[in-house]
Amino acid sequence: MIIDADGLILGRLASFAAKQALNGEDVIIVNCEKTVVSGSFDNVISKYKRLFDMGHPRYGPFWHRKPDLFVRRIIRGMLPWKKPRGREAFKKIKCYVGFPEQLKGSNPEKLEHFHASKLLTSKQVSVGRICSELGHNGGIKE
Repeated sequence: MIIDADGLILGRLASFAAKQALNGEDVIIVNCEKTVVSGSFDNVISKYKRLFDMGHPRYGPFWHRKPDLFVRRIIRGMLPWKKPRGREAFKKIKCYVGFPEQLKGSNPEKLEHFHASKLLTSKQVSVGRICSELGHNGGIKE
């Protein structure tokens, strides 16, 4: 299953992908940097900065600044990570920034019922913007 994450709500996308992976399906998510988190810019950035500052640099918890790994880490939080079933499901999830060349001929699914236009608020922040605020310098444009 290939999912186009452009404009989708991150939490809803993550729970859907986790459930599909637990059911044994391979999940590929493209355009991870265009996924959105609802909330005002200041609140969302302060929440994730607090997550990055927690713990110890050597012992964790570890969070990635690249958007594809950031989304994959959030999906991991919705899996039973400490059990073999959860680890096997996590291996079935692949995330990409943009649309990779090897998937050009495929037709990704558009999950319209998870789209950010369904939100009651217009306050939202893209994952690419969050990651750039946290220190990623990959040149991602919104």
